Amino acid sequence: MTAVYDSPVVLDRRDGPYGEVVLRRHGPLLQIIANGCFLMDTSDGRSERLLVDAAYGALDGRPAPHVLIGGLGVGFSLAHAAADARWGRITVVEREPAVVDWHREGPLAELSADALSDPRTEIVEADLVTYVNETSDTFDALCLDIDNGPGWTVTEDNGGLYSAAGLAACARSLRPGGVLAVWSAQPSPEFEGTLRNVGFRQVRTEEVPVARGVPDAVHLGIRPG
Repeated sequence: MTAVYDSPVVLDRRDGPYGEVVLRRHGPLLQIIANGCFLMDTSDGRSERLLVDAAYGALDGRPAPHVLIGGLGVGFSLAHAAADARWGRITVVEREPAVVDWHREGPLAELSADALSDPRTEIVEADLVTYVNETSDTFDALCLDIDNGPGWTVTEDNGGLYSAAGLAACARSLRPGGVLAVWSAQPSPEFEGTLRNVGFRQVRTEEVPVARGVPDAVHLGIRPG
């Protein structure tokens, strides 16, 4: 018998720097909604964990690589990275203060408390696009999950991340041989082409089948060097 749950219950609603963000509970699931657009929930997490694992697998075996996770979300990627002792520093860039609060003191802490207390973890409250363009830090892997994909962004400004200029900025933030991994709600051959055009090598896409519709995808590319 299929379980039937009541309507979603709003746990918190805030006006953030980029619009309204909502945390709600629907049955056993926690869901994040931004400007009325469903972003993610706690139902699965396979593709978010793949984002981290595929990035590590594409590296060259270097010790304790430094990973940047773009977008805290419901915490699947962070928790998975922190559970893997092979990663070195873990920097998470999240632009919504409400999302950070929900992890530090709210309902999402049940998923991320151990990861947030890990001494390797640093949370940076900033817009990812701005951060990538302005940071002087470099990383071994960028694991980016801030939209529903290159063609389905949460806010218009995010679209620049997936352009040639945005990907060039990502490449500058990577150490030679570093990995860019980008989550998407569906595969994008056009985005693969852009990755190749800006100089990423070994471009490929890994897919995670879903119950209905097109598979989730992780797009991967290596910075030469």
